[in-house]
Amino acid sequence: MLQHDGSVVYAEALWDHVTMDDQELGFKAGDVIEVVDATNKEWWWGRIMDSEGWFPASFVRLRVNQDEPMEEYLAHLEEAQAGEEDQAALGLLLGPGLPCKEQMRTNVINEIMSTERDYIKHLKDICEGYIKQCRKRTDMFTEEQLRTIFGNIEEIYRFQRKFLKGLEKKFNKEQPHLSEIGCCFLEHQTDFQIYSEYCNNHPNACVQLSKLMKVNKYVFFFEACRLLQKMIDISLDGFLLTPVQKICKYPLQLAELLKYTNPQHRDYKDVEAALNAMKNVARLINERKRRLENIDKIAQWQSSIEDWEGEDVLSRSSDLIFSGELTKLSQPQAKSQQRMFFLFDHQMVYCKKDLLRRDMLYYKGRVDMDHMEVMDVEDGKEKDFNISVKNALKLRSLAGDEVHLLCAKKPEQKQRWLRAFADERRQVQHDRETGQTHTHTHTHTHTKTLDGTSVTRPYYDFLLRQKHPSLPTALPQQQVFMLAEPKRKTSTFWHNIGRLTPFKK
Repeated sequence: MLQHDGSVVYAEALWDHVTMDDQELGFKAGDVIEVVDATNKEWWWGRIMDSEGWFPASFVRLRVNQDEPMEEYLAHLEEAQAGEEDQAALGLLLGPGLPCKEQMRTNVINEIMSTERDYIKHLKDICEGYIKQCRKRTDMFTEEQLRTIFGNIEEIYRFQRKFLKGLEKKFNKEQPHLSEIGCCFLEHQTDFQIYSEYCNNHPNACVQLSKLMKVNKYVFFFEACRLLQKMIDISLDGFLLTPVQKICKYPLQLAELLKYTNPQHRDYKDVEAALNAMKNVARLINERKRRLENIDKIAQWQSSIEDWEGEDVLSRSSDLIFSGELTKLSQPQAKSQQRMFFLFDHQMVYCKKDLLRRDMLYYKGRVDMDHMEVMDVEDGKEKDFNISVKNALKLRSLAGDEVHLLCAKKPEQKQRWLRAFADERRQVQHDRETGQTHTHTHTHTHTKTLDGTSVTRPYYDFLLRQKHPSLPTALPQQQVFMLAEPKRKTSTFWHNIGRLTPFKK
């Protein structure tokens, strides 16, 4: 039996674990699991009420504060919903004075406030216990190394203190179930997007920290920082995972809060909107991570194009939306040309295939989609080019000085291109609304791709403000803990779980 200062150790489920194996423990996201054995780094033995079994360690988070008052009412929640008899029994457990649902809401509100205060202390310990001490040791750390290891955690710390102050103002100490905290999440929903940079940088932090921890002086230094700050017995990489876990926890907490908020409650609509907002934040973080992973793919694609001219694709664009072969006619010569088109956000590149090596492409030009309108062209005589066309669409510059006629082989291909152009405009608009747009600049930073090709990418430096956005594919790529269930393999963090657990046999 594992113990933590003489008491039972709990973990919290981040994702559903569905199993058909009677030796495995199934659970839902948000369930609290009693951890019985964590000696295996990938699979732990745990208990939920009367059920025991193995479960993947990467599906849960350890509770930093093991005294959070969640276990009793969660364990009896199913009984409470079974009928009046069970609700009366739960009332005895929770104490007199409040109906069951209001008491449940009180507990969830208290849980949110408690974990938020713990999290602030946690961030303070990292910033003052580690970063502050590291900056004193210029012989051991460069500022670039610290940025890689800690990301923008100091910015997160400043924001979370402001966020907690807002929660405290809305927290009703006398009657917590009357608290109206939904508006706090809505007010700061765009501020939570700073977690995107942290989550995207986290794999880099794990790699950098892993290298340093192979040198004894860094192991001793980080341990001395922990002891000096009187932090709990979890190593630095365990502490650095907490912001990733925290942004994942908000939708779970708000979903729980909504469940116990009556539709007539003054906070109901705000909590409902806050839940959707925090889910959107999570989706945005995933989208930014996906864009980040596209950097090397786009750079590799561009490096394979012969006779490239002009600025790099990455200087303006972040996503390949659609590609395919079309017949192109442009004024003034109106000569028919077969070209491969690649539609990115903000621009479209077109290339010519090699006559012998069909996989080789030659750069022929690009179209600025920000200054173009797309027009559907009916089959028949086209007035601008004075020719008969079929399955055609037209790109005309807003200034009217540039016109391209594009013809597909089949009607369905034309429709697919029309949808793709509409998708491109929607994505650009979405990027502007969510702060992913940028002002074009001629000051470019150069980064090497996997094959050594130098590419400019001011857009990504602007987007994520991080110096190491790409990693070699050979290194472990830990996914952002959002929305998607992870694969059943240990992550960069969990490989060292023996060191991270404050357990005693």
